[in-house]
Amino acid sequence: MLIRRRGGFQRNCQRRHAEKPLIAVVEDNRFFRESMGRLMKSLGYTAEPFASAADFLASNHVTETTCLIADVHMPAMTGVELHRHLLDAGHAIPTILMTAYPNDADRVRALDDGVLCYLRKPVDEQQLRQCLRAALVSGGSSDENF
Repeated sequence: MLIRRRGGFQRNCQRRHAEKPLIAVVEDNRFFRESMGRLMKSLGYTAEPFASAADFLASNHVTETTCLIADVHMPAMTGVELHRHLLDAGHAIPTILMTAYPNDADRVRALDDGVLCYLRKPVDEQQLRQCLRAALVSGGSSDENF
């Protein structure tokens, strides 16, 4: 896992500094989505679950989202494609991608495209916390490698 430095993330982080950060969880596996939502709430965040990228994009939460956690492999639109779509639309949301099927090509492409963290499932809670800190506390400005 690698945490990237991206200046564009600061915009969304500053907007929600006085509120509980909103973490959008986009995951097609219901069990994992609900589990991740519970974990985010236990860590003190507001969590909004979405079963697909389309559901997230159609919601009114896109502009309020402080950090996006998305599965890499989803039907219709992957997590990597969702991240790229958001950037193209002017929404620089710090993004953490997760996958049960990691491969170096996807990882390199995602990180080169500005994804903050690329995590293997099952997700190590400590690594996830570090990624969230990088996304929320410092606006994505961490150079930690895992």
